[in-house]
Amino acid sequence: MKKRSEIPLSSTWRLEDMVESDERWEELFAQAKEQIKGYGSFKGRLQESADVLYQCLAFDEDCQRRTELLYVYARMRSDQDTGNQKYQEMFGRAETLSYSAARESSFMVPEILSIPQDKLQEFMTSDNGIQRFLRVLNLLLEKKPYTLSGPEEELLAASYEATQGAARIFNLFNNADIRFPAIQDDQGNTVEITHGNFISLMESSSRRVRENAFRGLYSVYRQFANTMAATYSAQVKQAVYYARVRRYPSSLAHSLMENQIPVSVYHNLVETVRKNLPLLHRYVELRRRTLNLPEIHLYDLYVPMVEGSRKSYSFEEAKAIVKEGLAPLGQEYLDIIQEGFDNRWIDVYENEGKRSGAYSWGIYGTHPYVLLNFHGTLDHVFTLAHEMGHAIHSYYSDHSQNYTDAGYKIFVAEVASTCNETLLIQHLLEKTQDKKEKKYLINHFLESFRATLFRQTMFAEFEAMAHEKTEAGETLTAQELCRIYHQLNVDYFGPKMQVDEEIDCEWERIPHFYTPFYVYQYATGFSAAVAIASRIKAGDQKTLEGYRKFLQGGCTLAPIELLKLAGVDMAKPEPVEAAMKVFEELLEEFERL
Repeated sequence: MKKRSEIPLSSTWRLEDMVESDERWEELFAQAKEQIKGYGSFKGRLQESADVLYQCLAFDEDCQRRTELLYVYARMRSDQDTGNQKYQEMFGRAETLSYSAARESSFMVPEILSIPQDKLQEFMTSDNGIQRFLRVLNLLLEKKPYTLSGPEEELLAASYEATQGAARIFNLFNNADIRFPAIQDDQGNTVEITHGNFISLMESSSRRVRENAFRGLYSVYRQFANTMAATYSAQVKQAVYYARVRRYPSSLAHSLMENQIPVSVYHNLVETVRKNLPLLHRYVELRRRTLNLPEIHLYDLYVPMVEGSRKSYSFEEAKAIVKEGLAPLGQEYLDIIQEGFDNRWIDVYENEGKRSGAYSWGIYGTHPYVLLNFHGTLDHVFTLAHEMGHAIHSYYSDHSQNYTDAGYKIFVAEVASTCNETLLIQHLLEKTQDKKEKKYLINHFLESFRATLFRQTMFAEFEAMAHEKTEAGETLTAQELCRIYHQLNVDYFGPKMQVDEEIDCEWERIPHFYTPFYVYQYATGFSAAVAIASRIKAGDQKTLEGYRKFLQGGCTLAPIELLKLAGVDMAKPEPVEAAMKVFEELLEEFERL
């Protein structure tokens, strides 16, 4: 494993585009720390006039931008090497500053909602610039039943910093502290299992390598089951507490309302996927037969079913493939991608202490960034397409909307990324004339369905069960969490799958569980993206035009309404059912081939 200092500069992101130096960050931090004291000049005055209300909203927006800049820069510096104590300390200070700003501004919502409605409506029609905050004000009015008094909101804001421990403990444990054993790879070389190479090892054609990687990784997590159960339980209790304090019926309802998503969308996803689990069982059996296995285990899920078709790609090859596959989105879209490739938007390779996985992030007013842990697999080529989908969504939104309206909701975030993946796989399937390669690509697409639509819905079920048990006063012990997770694997993968006990601990390593009720949006986003990408690939100009409007929309509309611009209604079961139909067609085509 290379150290951060050993990675070529050209393969790292240029965070200097965000903040030119750590010294400049310190200057900005001192300025922001002083600035947030200015909230006090507005406290108790928001009913005075439309101008005072506007000035407070504009001041708050400026403070948010400054604290966000400090937070994102420090976090991304920390993510590139989580063992770097300097950036851990900077991130901790930025986090504390953001909580201080939240505490200082906590009077705003109760005060705004205490303004008599006719007076507030009069303020909102003023021509003093307040119009750019109309969406925010209307959303506040929707949340009025869940807003507390001024002193209560201040107390609640003051509690946030003290309740974030679980997520921070998980992040440091999972990225900086945990170490996995070494095993022998296909060539007999001794390699240490890492977050970055685990899936590559699980894709090995050697069943010995797959099994050893699987058992090696989860044997370590099993040692920490009690600690991680306590950590995750603390996270769930935090979510349940804030939902109850605000009088939401559940933590699920609280989380979904933040994105203006009806709870019925969540339940509809789980019910529709549950109804179609026989298709996943059929895939498991197809995989067992194709691999010629007497019985199939969970460590047999990642290896390609087509022998000899595993390829390795350089990052230069990956970039070229992604651009070629996304051509249906138009030249402007491709030019933005190239701008990112040429100007170090991307942190490419794994290094010691680097945060696992991949993401796209950044701040308003600066280009987006992408973190990868690129190992040259086809999956990682698709990860590049996926994360650039997020990045360019942010690029379009930031260039089309003001700061307040640019930040699109998580529910729609996964649509742009998965649309890119779907266009790429459709392009590769169309391009190849080789029967074996076509089977390999169909295998990859089938795996996208399994890993995104089915697996993320299974995660969503696990989360819902954990939160419901906590709401009912039950304790989330390691034994109970492992029992729930084991049974879900049995249900989802069906009677032919040998559900190894090691998988019972997989919940310990899922970062998104520390952002409650996030993962279901991968599944809904995947369903929407399959529909949109298929139409764009077929040359549907109306869908392409609607999709561009969707990318530019930020949060100017509710997520459900934004998706309707591209012709998809996620309030109905049809998009998930349509995705399942595509999965079934792929199964049939693979069987024919």
